[in-house]
Amino acid sequence: MVSKTDDPEEWYRWAYTDVPLITQWDDGGPLRAGADRGDLATSSSSMPSVVFSMLADLSVFEGAKVLEIGTGTGWCAALLSARLGEDNVVSVEIDEEVAETARKALAAAGWHPKVRLGEGLQGMPERAPYDRILVTAGVREVPCTWVRQTRPGGVIVLPWGPDFTDQNAVVRLVVAGDGSAGGRFTGPVRFMHVRSQRVSWAFSDYLPDGDWPADTRESTTTLTETDVVTDDPFAAVDFVLGLLVPGCSHTVGRSPSGKQTMWLFGLRDRSWAATFFDEENPSASRVYQGGPRSLWDEVEAAYRWWVEQGRPGHEEFGLTVTVDGRQEVWLGDPGETVPAH
Repeated sequence: MVSKTDDPEEWYRWAYTDVPLITQWDDGGPLRAGADRGDLATSSSSMPSVVFSMLADLSVFEGAKVLEIGTGTGWCAALLSARLGEDNVVSVEIDEEVAETARKALAAAGWHPKVRLGEGLQGMPERAPYDRILVTAGVREVPCTWVRQTRPGGVIVLPWGPDFTDQNAVVRLVVAGDGSAGGRFTGPVRFMHVRSQRVSWAFSDYLPDGDWPADTRESTTTLTETDVVTDDPFAAVDFVLGLLVPGCSHTVGRSPSGKQTMWLFGLRDRSWAATFFDEENPSASRVYQGGPRSLWDEVEAAYRWWVEQGRPGHEEFGLTVTVDGRQEVWLGDPGETVPAH
């Protein structure tokens, strides 16, 4: 933790560095005894280069009316106020303490855009319609409220991602006259997710006795750990596996014998899978699965599809939010829907 009062030189060094800065842990809850930070980062000042890229995607114009979802430190609201005038900017923040801190910081900098305390997924209908909506928290489901509160031809820029990891990709949605919205992803990012769309699970929910259940299915795999396990937090393979294997989260680690292991957990049922990769003898890699879905089989099929398509990156995919709120991810062009299981 860096204090501007105690160490102003270090504070300014971090403030002007191109990195994200965590400003809240555990939704502002009390720290555990002896801890200097919490377990879950829940608010931050976003990485400057990512903010500038998203503002470029937003493509504001003189007089544009903008809604920001997720006030955070207030920095984006200040930038938008400087460009458009504070009367054209409104920001919604779910956390009362974060919102109040942002108001004070904005006022100290000479800006007074409207900062409202509320659930960002609901937008701010009383000030609608908007020309632009900028979302600075990750979402897995785009609420129809954002589309309805945006003018036809308006733009919504947001970090979106499936359940598989905490990875997102920024998508630039253009709202159509029929009430739908669609557009391409512009690149991978990692944002803290809105509170109601965080993913959580526990091993004990799937393997309560710490051993394989009676209905465990055992098999082998043709994939190696280098195919699906990566240290890159922005790897396209994680994004694509999440698209094609929805409702599934995963983690990786090492078994007691030192083997690289991938665990899969179904979030809509109690399906699970564990793959133990054998680096020296890939044919000896073992797969264990349980529950109504065969999650590892789905991952294998998704990986093969991705390879067959030429291993496309984030920017080759797009997202459509239909009039009735369905989300359709496509590759190349709208209508070429990704074949999720």
